[in-house]
Amino acid sequence: MLYLGSDHRGFALKEEIKKFLSKKNILYQDLGNKILDPEDDFVDFASLVAQKVQTEKEARGIVICGSGVGVCIAANKYKNIRCGIATTKEMVHSAREHDDINILALSADILSVEQVQEIVEEFLNTPFSSAEKYSRRIEKINKIEEQW
Repeated sequence: MLYLGSDHRGFALKEEIKKFLSKKNILYQDLGNKILDPEDDFVDFASLVAQKVQTEKEARGIVICGSGVGVCIAANKYKNIRCGIATTKEMVHSAREHDDINILALSADILSVEQVQEIVEEFLNTPFSSAEKYSRRIEKINKIEEQW
């Protein structure tokens, strides 16, 4: 399952992503915000997405705020979450292939709908490499998480 979450600054872009995913017959669940609320907080929606992805092994998520940075920070506070921000399809390709990101953070302020469509498609279609060096690095990250 693919989970989506955004605050007010990412709301319009999230709605465009939903249209794109529907056209591609990709299942998703919108975890909010479901209305445009200028007083909402990105942390709430990034947390909902991270909690879902954390508990479902094959799940992925997309989180959106103005810069993409806030949702990325919030999502990465959860164990077994590897959230990465991407501004190009090459960037997300590397993040999926080498770092096995399971949540994609997007900036509503700097990315066009067309750019986001390319980035989302790359995020969904790029597998983790599983090469020894990448797996070793993920394991080191997991060990850091275990210390807390």
